Amino acid sequence: MTTYRVGLVGCGRMGTTIDDEVRDRPNSELFLPYSHAAAVVACDRTDLVSVSDPFQEKAESAAARYDVPGVYTDAEEMIRKENLDIVCIATRPSPHAPVTVFAAENGVRAVYCEKPLCNSPAESDAMAAALTKHGVLFNYGTQRRYVALYRQMRSMIEAGDIGDLQAVIAHCGASSAQWGHTHAADMLLFLAGDGEVEFVQGTVRFEASDWDGDRLTIDPAIEQGYVRFASGVHGHLVAAGGYEFEISGSEGKLRTLSNGIGYTWRRVGDFGELIDQQGPEAPIESGTLRAIEDLAQALDGPGEPDGTAQTAGGIDVARRSQEIVFGLIASQRAEGRRIELPLTEREWSIQPDNY
Repeated sequence: MTTYRVGLVGCGRMGTTIDDEVRDRPNSELFLPYSHAAAVVACDRTDLVSVSDPFQEKAESAAARYDVPGVYTDAEEMIRKENLDIVCIATRPSPHAPVTVFAAENGVRAVYCEKPLCNSPAESDAMAAALTKHGVLFNYGTQRRYVALYRQMRSMIEAGDIGDLQAVIAHCGASSAQWGHTHAADMLLFLAGDGEVEFVQGTVRFEASDWDGDRLTIDPAIEQGYVRFASGVHGHLVAAGGYEFEISGSEGKLRTLSNGIGYTWRRVGDFGELIDQQGPEAPIESGTLRAIEDLAQALDGPGEPDGTAQTAGGIDVARRSQEIVFGLIASQRAEGRRIELPLTEREWSIQPDNY
């Protein structure tokens, strides 16, 4: 089998070192390998051949840690010189769009981009246009959608194991929009079948003074959000912690446990009671590693009857989940009114100074 050449852009926390933070935590097997570099090295289909970071000491440290020959301080130079199949982008949010576009226009065949996708709807448009024009594959760094637990739950939903799907509820707390709830929005979308969204409505914690023109200068907390899918399914983001997802159907319920260590399945009994069921086991595995493996498999060749290759977190679904986040911000800015998607205003951004 082909081994694909990978270059990493961004040698900070998500790029190279987050594994050190979680290695000794309970249930660390939910994450490891976690960083982009660790997952690429662990994948037997990929070879990490180069890294780049504007801080040379970071790039050199990453190269030494992962035994990488190519070291750069300029991502564009690395992309031009290294004949890369895959570019992993693990920078702060602002470079995501320009690096993705440059990679697509300069021969890279696939991109794995850390969340959040970008700072603005307009940036997501530019990313999609470049990737589509050049036929570049894409996966998004919302890791849960790649792992067996959540994919097993979606398969059970599609098989009718809880009847007709009615609602997906994210118990993920009042977390920051871009840094935290990009994950929650993506799982609402994924568990609802990745379909179109009609409108969203939400409550987000910011003030008028937090805006500089059309730039939101903080990454605000989303306190609650409602997502109406075109399928009729309801999505709810609630300010209740635990990082669990509940899926409610006409004949039962599914619920993840403690950020993914397992799940429960209950079906409606003869008198309306919910009765525990024994569902298929789902192994605990690294979402980052599975995302990289998914890209490699798509690069191997067409996976669809029409001759197209597909990935589990392609740019279309990545934009859709990011648009949910943008829409909830827009709802608060519009005094809580519902916001139809896709957004008509594309130029405003969520961009604190450190992004």
